[in-house]
Amino acid sequence: MAAPLSATAIARIEEICDAHKQDTTPLIMILSEIQREFGYVPLDAQQVVSDHTGISVAEIYGVVTFYSFFNLEPRGKYVIGCCLGTACYVKGAQKVVDEFSNILGIGPGGTTEDGLFSIDALRCIGACGIAPAVSINGKVYPKMEASQVPAIVAAYRAEAGEVA
Repeated sequence: MAAPLSATAIARIEEICDAHKQDTTPLIMILSEIQREFGYVPLDAQQVVSDHTGISVAEIYGVVTFYSFFNLEPRGKYVIGCCLGTACYVKGAQKVVDEFSNILGIGPGGTTEDGLFSIDALRCIGACGIAPAVSINGKVYPKMEASQVPAIVAAYRAEAGEVA
């Protein structure tokens, strides 16, 4: 469970709400900006948005859980998006996902305890010609094989200053 919001965080969320109060349909804009700012949209933030805008928490929660680009929990510093679309799947993408999961000790949708990695199983990232493809924070790794996963994880750990 995430820590309660600080007074500074609450003030920032209120600023975000105020910046969008003239918008015709402000909720998506508010939630998107909160996610950009904090990395996710915690329940406490949804309550602040509700208190500040008059939109019910139920409606806010419904929007956050409906759209897959919103997160209710903190995400890792490195978000590993493993494509499991048809082209990637046929070329062995499940083995790649399994190897990331095995090495990191989390499954798709999970985040490592150190907050360094999250894994997402994606339906398609539009990279069928280089299948199977993996995206890490926007950097695409083409024609991935499970054997490449340990070195990639080690490189990101080194970048973060961790010893493997």
